[in-house]
Amino acid sequence: MLKEYKTIKEVVGPLMLVEGVEGVKYDELVAIEQENGETRNGKVLEINGDRALVQLFGGSAGLQISTSKARFLGKRLEIAVSEDMLGRVFDGMGNPRDKGSPVIPKKRINVNGNPINPVARNYPDEFIQTGISAIDGLNTLVRGQKLPVFSASGLPHAELAAQIARQAKVLNNESKFAVVFAGIGITFEEADFFITDFRKTGAIERAVLFMNLANDPAIERIATPRMALTTAEYLAFECGMHVLVIMTDITNYCEALREVSAARKEVPGRRGYPGYLYTDLATIYERAGRIIGKEGSITQIPILTMPEDDKTHPIPDLTGYITEGQIILSRELYKKGYSPPIDVLPSLSRLKDKGIGKGKTRIDHADTMNQLFSAYARGKEAKELSIILGEAALSEVDRKFANFADEFEKQYVNQSFITNRSIEETIELGWNLLRLLPRNELKRIRDEFLDEHYKV
Repeated sequence: MLKEYKTIKEVVGPLMLVEGVEGVKYDELVAIEQENGETRNGKVLEINGDRALVQLFGGSAGLQISTSKARFLGKRLEIAVSEDMLGRVFDGMGNPRDKGSPVIPKKRINVNGNPINPVARNYPDEFIQTGISAIDGLNTLVRGQKLPVFSASGLPHAELAAQIARQAKVLNNESKFAVVFAGIGITFEEADFFITDFRKTGAIERAVLFMNLANDPAIERIATPRMALTTAEYLAFECGMHVLVIMTDITNYCEALREVSAARKEVPGRRGYPGYLYTDLATIYERAGRIIGKEGSITQIPILTMPEDDKTHPIPDLTGYITEGQIILSRELYKKGYSPPIDVLPSLSRLKDKGIGKGKTRIDHADTMNQLFSAYARGKEAKELSIILGEAALSEVDRKFANFADEFEKQYVNQSFITNRSIEETIELGWNLLRLLPRNELKRIRDEFLDEHYKV
């Protein structure tokens, strides 16, 4: 028999204090029943003696504490999972949002998950083709990797996320591929864009969507990515699927953490965020990976908007420490009308060398990738020099590199949000651009590859 308590003493924002409790555990679910029969839910955030601090999911507006009863449910937050979730849209707490019937669960799983034993982890080494040259050719995504997208206010990260969700696939692998999408604190227009795009392209048939809107309680934002990742873990490790998890916007998640931390009167860390922000983000990002002996895998693409375009802001800064690289969107390329506006030079995939080469992409992939990076960097330097000294001050070779940089942005980076390039097309496009440069300047490509592919 579950105990009921009429000892609710105080409510501050999303937090509620209940006194005189016994046997209550951290993270336990709580149901708050009002006199009119309305029920609100929450979870235990802190226990001090016989006092329990409860975090309300739906906010505290209109809650009459003098006549309300708190019932502790003896379990933690769970989600009902099944393969039937594919093709469905849920809210941030895992309830159907698409007017469909509730999912008949195969099992119910605690959303906090269990950490993967480091010894049981399998090394990520399989190429995932996104169809986007700036990622596939230069900052390759590998199955089991976590590769965030660093965006900024006003940049088209939503379109990029939808494109990756539509186009991503594991080459030369017959296993089922699924996408779990988590919208965290997004606007109604953004949610409608994603749902419409998934349905229009048919991608929704292999996708599960969780939508936490900007007008939903901020507390739900903390649960949404965990709902999505728990679903992904079930599909990956129990149903044998390759799952791509896309989460946008992690910045909204961190803002919700800061809001709850302030309500708890915790000592703030950098820029008011809680001191445990790094640890909390790690509990999300580290749920990506592969497990030895399991067919499935989880690959993560978290998307975050950098406040004030600042890469040193705590959210992108800490994310960069935990994840294996980053894809950075450029406001300069966006102003030029290029899409997706990926700035390839500061972008990085630390596992790209493990997912490319013979038997995975192409044997000449690594050489062309290194040469494209080098040539584009030199071309950008030449363009900056011409602004200061004038184009006449550039040597003939420098002018060729400057021209290469322009053509690289126009043809390689710019491809629109509907073009799906195979890795073969991406590598061949790289060779076409490298032919704009003299052969003796291509010092990062082996002669055997130049003999085969460099034909002016």
